[in-house]
Amino acid sequence: MKRKQFIGTTLLSLVLGKSIAQETKQDKRMGQLKKGTIIHVVYFWLKEGLSKEEEQDFLRYFDVLASIPEVQTLNFGKPAPTSKRDVVDHSYSYNLIATFKNLEEITIYENHPTHVAGAKKFSKYWTRVEVKDTLLM
Repeated sequence: MKRKQFIGTTLLSLVLGKSIAQETKQDKRMGQLKKGTIIHVVYFWLKEGLSKEEEQDFLRYFDVLASIPEVQTLNFGKPAPTSKRDVVDHSYSYNLIATFKNLEEITIYENHPTHVAGAKKFSKYWTRVEVKDTLLM
């Protein structure tokens, strides 16, 4: 019975002009994000010797940024304890991943008074910041 169901499903997908694997791949690739979305990834290297209180204060920066209306989503974390390989960088302290509807909205965010003031206030905690922005296709 399962074999007949598989054959039927396969034939149907061939008739419709797409394979099940292609459909699954497309669903997985796009998820909730749409073409034109900007993914804003920021890496922070914190100063050595910060107290736990100072590190907790730094984390408030993410709440400040999340309050900016143009930010669709905002998540942050630490390097995952994945395998050490030449292509993997575990040297940063925290990273932020935010999404924006389009280029216009990230431009507003970049110049938003809350973003500018927050960067000025919390920059005392880091030695280095890297930003990598992606336009989804």
